[in-house]
Amino acid sequence: MFVDRVKVFAQAGKGGRGSVSFRREKFVPKGGPDGGDGGRGGNVILRADRHVDNLANLFYEPLIKAKNGGHGMGKKMSGRAGADKIVKVPVGTIVWRAERAMPVILSEVEGSRETTSAVASRDSSTSLGMTGAEPVVDLAHDGEEFLLCDGGAGGKGNVHFKSSRNRAPRQYTEGEEGEQGHFLLELRTIADAGLVGYPNAGKSTLLRKISAARPKVAAYPFTTLHPIVGVIEFPGYRRATVADIPGLIDGAHRGLGLGHEFLRHITRCRVLVFVVDVAGSEGRNPVEDLQNLRREIDLYDPTLSSRAWFVVANKMDLPGAKENLKALQERFPKLQILPTSAAKGEGIDALKQALATQITGPEVSVSAAI
Repeated sequence: MFVDRVKVFAQAGKGGRGSVSFRREKFVPKGGPDGGDGGRGGNVILRADRHVDNLANLFYEPLIKAKNGGHGMGKKMSGRAGADKIVKVPVGTIVWRAERAMPVILSEVEGSRETTSAVASRDSSTSLGMTGAEPVVDLAHDGEEFLLCDGGAGGKGNVHFKSSRNRAPRQYTEGEEGEQGHFLLELRTIADAGLVGYPNAGKSTLLRKISAARPKVAAYPFTTLHPIVGVIEFPGYRRATVADIPGLIDGAHRGLGLGHEFLRHITRCRVLVFVVDVAGSEGRNPVEDLQNLRREIDLYDPTLSSRAWFVVANKMDLPGAKENLKALQERFPKLQILPTSAAKGEGIDALKQALATQITGPEVSVSAAI
């Protein structure tokens, strides 16, 4: 199960109560007050961990609560501090503050079944980042931590209330309540390049050829149900990450198909690689496919149109591919178009070289790539 968006309720621990105590020992007359302070409540901390790839752990634990602080004791002993609750989240998680009435928004894909909230809920969640709302934090680096909810301070014992006029105080204070709130956690996969295309365009096969990733490959659409990231090794100890984005269809920016749920994952990609079925094996025109893909990307986020991008004309081994490639080159004469055949492994070196040039610089050559 892959979950890339979930709503949680986080509550830090409450501070412990102060103690009312008086020293009573043999041979110690008039010992006086010795009530200790309460312990501080535990914090709720989010920690980005590169070994976590989605938010499924929070799907099963949407209530995040830290431990309360211990109560104060006699002999001026403070209560034990509450243990912090550390929640590991994927690198690339964005945290938004959510309203309590906001419905739980999940992207759950298990097998061939997709469970999501209503379209209205998805539209409201998408507009969360587009209407000027600022995220609470963006955990974009491995090991980065963020204090989501601060634990409450412990109460004061009666030792703090003694004076020359009040030598036997019975006053104390309760511990403070910890911070709490509803939060929306959204995962945006971090990758240098993203493979964008229609279903069955060959994106997963390409990712298998250029990296060690092993996404599912089958002769039917929507075999990729969640983003998969592969790593490409270049000479000089350089590497790049490439994300296989689930297939888009017309109207993906409005939530049709799987596109709306996963378009957010390309917002961090530095380079967009549009994979086109140049043979038209699915009954579509490659030129129209590229135009429609560019339009869907622009309608979802206009800033994506300014990203570096090039086109991979895949399935060159099928009939009619050469004629369609020529038409595509005539329609976009200034565009970099790389003919490939992922099934036969043709054009893979040229694709790696293009990725190396776009991501790591023109000085990198993949002729000796691992």
